[in-house]
Formats: sequence, structure tokens, C-alpha cells
Amino acid sequence: MNVLFLTLLDFSTIEERGIYSDLMREFVKNKHNVYIVSPTEKRNQQQTKLLEKGNYKILKLQIGNIQKTNMMEKGLSTLKLESKFKKGIKKYFSEVKFDLVIYSTPPITLQKAVSYVKKRDDAKSYLLLKDIFPQNAVDIGILKKSGSKGVLYKYFRSKEKSLYKVSDYIGCMSEANVDYLLKNNSKLSPENLEVCPNSIEPQPIERDERKIAAIKQKYNIPLDKIAFIYGGNLGKPQGIDFLIECIRSNRENNNIYFVIAGSGTEYTKLSSFFEAEKPINAKLFSQLPKDDYEILASSCDVGLIFLDKRFTIPNFPSRLLSYMQASMPVLAATDINTDIGKVIEKGNFGKWCESGNVIEFNKAVKELCIKSNREKMAENSRGYLEGNFTAEHSYTIIMRHFK
Repeated sequence: MNVLFLTLLDFSTIEERGIYSDLMREFVKNKHNVYIVSPTEKRNQQQTKLLEKGNYKILKLQIGNIQKTNMMEKGLSTLKLESKFKKGIKKYFSEVKFDLVIYSTPPITLQKAVSYVKKRDDAKSYLLLKDIFPQNAVDIGILKKSGSKGVLYKYFRSKEKSLYKVSDYIGCMSEANVDYLLKNNSKLSPENLEVCPNSIEPQPIERDERKIAAIKQKYNIPLDKIAFIYGGNLGKPQGIDFLIECIRSNRENNNIYFVIAGSGTEYTKLSSFFEAEKPINAKLFSQLPKDDYEILASSCDVGLIFLDKRFTIPNFPSRLLSYMQASMPVLAATDINTDIGKVIEKGNFGKWCESGNVIEFNKAVKELCIKSNREKMAENSRGYLEGNFTAEHSYTIIMRHFK
């Protein structure tokens, strides 16, 4: 089977680790011919080129700048995506008849490229829904449904509906995502929606006490504290104000230490807090060497997930998987609409509290300070990953429609 995968992720080999590259390796392992369109932004000064990788090919497609740029440039570059993807497919994959085209959100602006492949090749289409836009932007105040920003909302909402319409199947991250889409999109059918969760190919991670001691000493993290780590994007979706409140409320807790590592639009706010208040049981890192970060992350005791309490859409951060792979319990502070907390507590591999409720957050911290609780949840965390969130599992879900 010839499979086309459209993504905004910039990669040059599927040997990298991640939810999309791991899934594509499953298709390659199962003898499918895989073709990937993976963009490179204009700032990288790399012209469009086709990378031949044996039984898979990657079209490195030059696009405009989308990440870490102003809203105007990001908006224009996003609007041009589908025409650029369509032209790239026409030019480089004109002689390939695709059976299946897979694509993910974000972005929602690939509908014309998907429609072109479906019409040209009579291909089936599968959307991996990782983001519900534009409603998520409305929730946190970036867009509005009325006024000047309302025009943008209506445009993007129209593109979202078009993308759903062209999708034969929509794989959602959780049951709450399925329910949300059906409730808010009357033209969608339950038969076209299913749970196809974020997933990875689990890798063995061994806790080497010497490496743990070395990495903590290198970054001045106490060896005798229970380390709670947050790693990843530090933007508006994460509700950084509550993260600050949680650190502040634990300044007298001598048992724990917060490690915050990431970047994003709200990093400056966090940095200003650290500079002004100098919390003695927390440390903020912007950029760490990749190898150092991976060792440090797997050396900590509890993984943290934060989501803004204003969200009405059910986010399900993929950050969860890296914690589970490292056999870590998870503490999630989120809005009430996502079901990530239900999954965590059902699997007994962590705790959940509502974002904004610092009392419940600290109650969960206290429970996770009990060594026996952490050990049991750590074991459950890895086990739940291997039983529910593997790339092989997602591959099977997708392929059962094509046999």
C-alpha cells in the first residue's frame, strides 16, 4: 500500500523518536511504501528536495516561517500551506498512486492538498486530530467569535469543517475528543470517528544511579529531594500563572524540588518570577542539550502536566507519553473538559486536580511524596503505556479500515 503522510513536523528521517515518526516506522515495518511531506521553514535557507530513504521518501518542502515569528507572518505562511503542499505532491509524487493519505492537526489548512490526492488517486483519508482549532484559540483569548477577530475565527472554523468533511476517518486522542466533535459538528457521523491515541514505540530506559547523580550535580539539583519535572512548551495553553502559584505555594516544602525546562511565549513571565522571587526549591531551564535533558527527565520522580483552566476543548498532551516511558507517576493540573485526568487515575499511574485549585494540587503533591505510592504508580505508568499507547496499537486502529 502506498501511504502519504502530511505533517508540519520538520524531520529528515523516521529514525527520530516521536509520535509521528514512530507511527511511520510501523507502516514501513509492515511493508508499506511511505511518502512523507515534511516542511522546512524559509529561515533555514534550505531549498525543497526529495530524500530517498529506501522504502520511504521524505519531501523536504520549503514553506514560510510559522514558528517563533510574528502573527502576521505566521498567518500568511499558514494560509499558503495547502497550495505549497499540493504543488509539492504534484511535482514530486506525480507517478505515485496513493491508497491512503494521513495528516494531522495542526494545521487545519491542508484540506485542498488532501482533496487533490483523494480525487486523483481515489485514496482514503485519515485525520489524526491532535488539536481542535480555532476553538482552542478562543478559549484562551487569542481569537474571538465577534468583532475584527471574529472574521478570522469564522474563516478558520470554515477551514476546520472542510477538513473534517474531506476526512473519511478521524482518529481522536481520547473519548472526550470524540464526544466533543460529535456535539459541536452536527454533520459528523459516529462511524467516522474513533479513538486513535497519541502513541510511541516504547524504548527501554534504565535508571543508572551514577548518571542520575552526575546530571543532578551538573545542574545543581538536590539529590535528596523528590524531583517534580515539567518539560515542554511554556505558552498560554499551559496556564503558566497557575504553575507559578504552585511553585510559590510550596516554597516551604523541603521534601520536593521543581524542575522546569522548556521554551515558549510565556517563558519570559516564568523567568521574571524566578528572578524576582528566587524560589529555593525550583529551577528554570530554557535550552538544555538534548541528551542532558533526556537523562535529567528520566532522573526525576514525578512528571507534571499543566493546562489552562479556561479550555472548553479536551486537550490530551503528548508530553504524557515521555513521562510514562520513563516509568514516572504523573501529576496533571488541567481544565475539567479534558479526560486526561480520568485516564491517569483509572490507570492508577498518577493524580489529577483542576487547574487553579492550589489546595488540591498540594494535596496530590503530598500523596506523591509517599515513596510506596510513587513506586506503584511508576510501575503502572510504564505498563499502561505498553498496553494502550504504542505506535503498533495506533497502526492497527488505522489499518483495520483497509483490510
